[in-house]
Amino acid sequence: MKNYTLTNGVEIPAIGFGTWQTPDGDVAKASVLKALDVGYRHIDTATIYGNEQSVGDALVESGIDRKDLFITTKLWNDMRHYDEVMRAIDASLEKLQIDVIDLYLVHWPNPVAYRDDWKGINSETWHAIEDAYEQGKLRAIGVSNFHQHHLEALYETARIKPMVNQIYLNPSDMQADLVAYNTDHGMLTEAYSPLGTGNLFEVPELIAIAAQYNRTVAQVTLRWSLQHGFLPLPKSVTPSRIEENFQIHDFELSDEDMARIDALHGVAGTAPDPDTKNY
Repeated sequence: MKNYTLTNGVEIPAIGFGTWQTPDGDVAKASVLKALDVGYRHIDTATIYGNEQSVGDALVESGIDRKDLFITTKLWNDMRHYDEVMRAIDASLEKLQIDVIDLYLVHWPNPVAYRDDWKGINSETWHAIEDAYEQGKLRAIGVSNFHQHHLEALYETARIKPMVNQIYLNPSDMQADLVAYNTDHGMLTEAYSPLGTGNLFEVPELIAIAAQYNRTVAQVTLRWSLQHGFLPLPKSVTPSRIEENFQIHDFELSDEDMARIDALHGVAGTAPDPDTKNY
């Protein structure tokens, strides 16, 4: 399986298994176990998802050597001051039942509770994350949903630049300018909702391209993401789809078909605006 290499030399599997909206308990545990069984080694969760404990239970039950796993989680908006960040990291480590988090992300750049001073709270939050990274609790650090102006403000006080920016990214919204900025500043772009939360499955152009390759729309869309150099994070709780979404390494889309998919802007929604969302 292909890996990407982050700016600090850490390798990260090129496709991850997402757990957003996956309920804690048996559903989350079973879906992660299935993902690990079919070959995923990169699991993405977050404090706000409320399923870190079940993800951790699955990691333990799988019996897979910890060094072969890559675990991402994220800091939510209610724990953003320095001491709170440190407590949040320790709580995630405990729930996930691991000694180090492979990738830790600031989930949101402009929490409504700090809207009057989002620059200040991001600086304080990032300082804590940098310290936790230097203490060995985190192997890599980054952000999620950050736009260029959020990143530029963060760079004013950061000692360590983010290594990843995880954003809403699929053929319906490529966020090309932001992706280019990420690349120019050494950040890997991770794609959450790479399937448009299912809304891409009914797009006629994608259905036609999928038939051409004898693949599913999901497989074509995820392959498109990989060929652009993104890291997609498909989510499913259906065993057959979990397996299907991983089977994307044995075919390649033509340049023509890549361009056809690139032209689908707006067919299934666009990215949220982190400066106006009420959380």
